[in-house]
Amino acid sequence: MSVAPETKWKELDKKIAVTGQISVDDIAGIAAAGYKSIICNRPDGEGGESQPASAALESAAKAAGLQFAYMPVEIGQVSDDKCSAFHQLMQTLPGPVLAFCGSGNRAQALYTHDTGAAASAGTGTQEKGENSAEVYCEPVDKREAETVAACNWDNMFDVVVVGGGSGGLGVTASLLRRRSSLRIAVIEPSEKHYYQPAWTLVGGGAYAIDQTARNTADVIPPGAEWIKAAASGFSPEKNLVHLADGRSIGYRQLVVCPGIRLAWEKIEGAHETLGKNGVTSNYLFDLAPYTWSLVQQLKSGKALFTQPPMPIKCAGAPQKAMYLSCDYWQRQGVLDKIEVEFDLAGAVLFGVPEFVPPLMKYVDKYHASLVFNSDLVKVNGPEKVATFEVKNEAGEVTRVDKSFDMLHITPPQVAPDFLRNSALANAAGFCEVDPKTLQSTCFSNVFSLGDACSAPNSKTAAAVRKQVVIVAENLLAAKEGREMRAVYDGYGACPLTVENGKVVLAEFGYGGKLLPTFPLSPVIPRKLYWWMKVNLFPWVYWDCLLKGREWLAGSTESK
Repeated sequence: MSVAPETKWKELDKKIAVTGQISVDDIAGIAAAGYKSIICNRPDGEGGESQPASAALESAAKAAGLQFAYMPVEIGQVSDDKCSAFHQLMQTLPGPVLAFCGSGNRAQALYTHDTGAAASAGTGTQEKGENSAEVYCEPVDKREAETVAACNWDNMFDVVVVGGGSGGLGVTASLLRRRSSLRIAVIEPSEKHYYQPAWTLVGGGAYAIDQTARNTADVIPPGAEWIKAAASGFSPEKNLVHLADGRSIGYRQLVVCPGIRLAWEKIEGAHETLGKNGVTSNYLFDLAPYTWSLVQQLKSGKALFTQPPMPIKCAGAPQKAMYLSCDYWQRQGVLDKIEVEFDLAGAVLFGVPEFVPPLMKYVDKYHASLVFNSDLVKVNGPEKVATFEVKNEAGEVTRVDKSFDMLHITPPQVAPDFLRNSALANAAGFCEVDPKTLQSTCFSNVFSLGDACSAPNSKTAAAVRKQVVIVAENLLAAKEGREMRAVYDGYGACPLTVENGKVVLAEFGYGGKLLPTFPLSPVIPRKLYWWMKVNLFPWVYWDCLLKGREWLAGSTESK
C-alpha cells in the first residue's frame, strides 16, 4: 500500500496508520490510498462546529466501500480496557486501517499501549517511505520496567534534556514553570554557558567578552538535575540516553537539543592557524576578541570574510563581522586602503529577498566585493593564503588561492556525531521532527528544538525562544493525553549589525514570510534596534529565556 505524499497519515505498520481529524472530502483519498477501514476515536462535538459528525463520515465511508467504526475515547482516557477494545476491533475490520482522533495521538496510544500490538508489530521498524516512520510499539509498562533495569542513574526521569545551551535550559525552565513536580535531568558537559549572539559585537569592539559567559551551575533552572557528562548515543526503543562515561539515563520523555558542531576539520589547516597569522572567527569565545584586535591593527591590505554552505547557526553572522569591521575602518579613514571581499558558498547574500536591497547598500558603501559559490577549503596561515573551491555557471569547480592580511572564517557546521549516528536522525544528521509540533516523526515521546532539530527555520537564539514554548506545551500535551495544539511558524530573527549604531532587524518564518514584531518597516536600519541588540536582547536571554519567562514568545494554536 502506498500513501499519497501530501497526506499527514502516520503509518505505524502494515496494518494501521493514524492521523488527526479527517473530513468527508478526505474519504475518497483514503480509499484510493488502499485503506479498507476507518476507526473514529474522537468523540462527536469535541472540536466544536468545525468537526464533522461521525455519522456523516460513516455515510461517506460506506459509499466509498470502506468499513467504519465509531469508538470514541476522551482526551486522557486511554485505559487498558479501551486498548483491549481497540485491538478486538482491529481483528474484526478488514485492513489496512486508518484510525483518527483530534491529532492522532490517542489513536496511536490505543494501538501501541497493548501487548498484542507489540507482538504483532515487533519493534515497529518498517520500510521508510516518504510518509512512514519508525514507531516503537512495545507496551509502556513493560518498556518502562526494562528501561529502569537498564539505566543506572536513580532509575529514570520524567524528562531528560540533552544539551544545556539556550534550547535545553530554556525548555527545562519552561517545563518546570508549568509542572514544578517534574523530575528533569539536563545532560551537559560544559562548565560554562555562553551568550553567543554577542560574539559578533565583541569582534566589532561593541561588547565585553566576559559579559557573554556564566557558570553553567548558576544558570541551571532550580529543580532540575544537572548531569555533567557528554551524551554518546541514544536507544530510543528503550528510552535511554547513553553517556560517554558508560552510564545510561532513562526517560519517559526526551528533548534533544545538543546544538550544532563546528566542523573545523573540513577546512584543511584552519585549526592549526586559528588565533594567529591574522586568522580569526567570531564563532569562538576565545577568538572574538582577536577579531577586534585584528580590525584595529589593519591599516591596509586585504581582508577576507567567508560563509560556508548552510546550515549554520546565525546565517547573518558572517556578513555582520564584515559590516562592523568596515564601519570601523571607514571611521578611521583607512577603508580605501583595504580590499574587502566576502566569499559565500551560496548564491545569494541573504535568504529572505526583502532584506537584500538594504544590505547591498552597505556592501556598496563599504566597497566590498561579493564572490558567490566560493567555499573555503584550505588555509596556509604562515604564508597567509586561503584556498577556495569556486563553482562557475556550468557547475565546474576550480581551486583559487587568495592572499590575505586578515581572514575571518565561519566554519562549516554539522549535527553532533552521537545524534547523526542515531535512530533519531534524518539523512542530514539532524533530529527529524514535525516542523510544526517539533515532535519526533519516529518516536512520539521525543521532541527536539534549537540548532540540532530538522525544522527548516533559521538557526538563531530568537528561534529557540519561540520553540521553547512549542516544545513545552506539546510535550506536556502528549504526556497528559491531550492534543498538541501549539504550532511553530518557523519564526527566527537576525539582527543584522550593518554599522556600529544601526541594525536591520530581520524577522521571518517558514518560506521567508516576514514576521515583524514591531509596526515599523523591517528593512530600514535603525538605532532603536542597535540598542535592543546591545542592551535588551541579552537581558531577555539571561532573565527571560533561561528562567522560563516567555515574554513575546507565546505559541500559535492549531485550529
